[in-house]
Amino acid sequence: MLPPSGKTGVLEKCAVGSAQGFANAFGTAQDYLAARSRAQGLYWVVNPKEFREANRQVHEVVDHYVNLALESKGKNLDGRYIFLEALAADTDDPKILRDNMLNILLAGRDTTASLLSSTFFYLSRHLNVWNRLRREIVDIFGDAKNPRSEMTQTKLKDIPYLRYVLNEVLRLQPPVPINFRVATKDTSLPVGGGPDCQSPVYIKKGTMVAYNVFAMHRRTDLWGKDATSFRPERWEENAKHGWEYLPFNGGPRICLGQQYALTEASYTVVRLMQHFDTLENADPHPRQEPVKLSNLTMSHDLGVPIRLYSSDKP
Repeated sequence: MLPPSGKTGVLEKCAVGSAQGFANAFGTAQDYLAARSRAQGLYWVVNPKEFREANRQVHEVVDHYVNLALESKGKNLDGRYIFLEALAADTDDPKILRDNMLNILLAGRDTTASLLSSTFFYLSRHLNVWNRLRREIVDIFGDAKNPRSEMTQTKLKDIPYLRYVLNEVLRLQPPVPINFRVATKDTSLPVGGGPDCQSPVYIKKGTMVAYNVFAMHRRTDLWGKDATSFRPERWEENAKHGWEYLPFNGGPRICLGQQYALTEASYTVVRLMQHFDTLENADPHPRQEPVKLSNLTMSHDLGVPIRLYSSDKP
């Protein structure tokens, strides 16, 4: 149960010291994990004291909540669904619980933030897209002073141009730009081998196969001559794309949080457009492509400076 203040105080009691301290430790650990993944079989070489200390701090905080979940097991405290408590109903193993919580944090902490940052990066440089999207949103939901309709997931999904904008952002700036899979048995890929790269490729069991989603999303043979351009209208022309579009992967290992992430991003965009009618690019440098920082997830190394204005406020 949370105290009346809504704060547990655990971060102040832990070595991390604050929510920002936990975020910094998590980010440090994530940076080193990216370096370890690049080292592949020699990942164990990347193990400095800074990485070990960041891991210890993150584990200390997560373990606190794992212990709380185990202690409250079987007690229906307030009827709320809490993911960690649901997991604890199936296992008493604190390591399994910790690993699952860290997986959720890793998958959901930076990916949606990356999507929203990229969305406003492109909107601030394509005001015609901002204006069209805002008109469609206000037509359906109204603005902050005159709301027209209750916002639901179904209604958010029924705004085609919002979906086109987010799809185009995810195409150009996929939050997970590089990914890999390990073959669980001997298999093959249909193309990629031979002098013309059109022959099958044999993949031995245990082989790691990496693929560059960022590069694939910008291939002119798949997306046309304007593959590097931000143009949401391309999704009006051809909304069906297969394995050449993988912001959330695909198949049985598709991202479980896909719909949640799209709903969260859609809701944020709609709310901001209801409150603000003018968007301005505040970046002192006239760049059309962001300065990217790519570790496990893609982020904007220099941030996304923008200004939002409301004509209803002085």
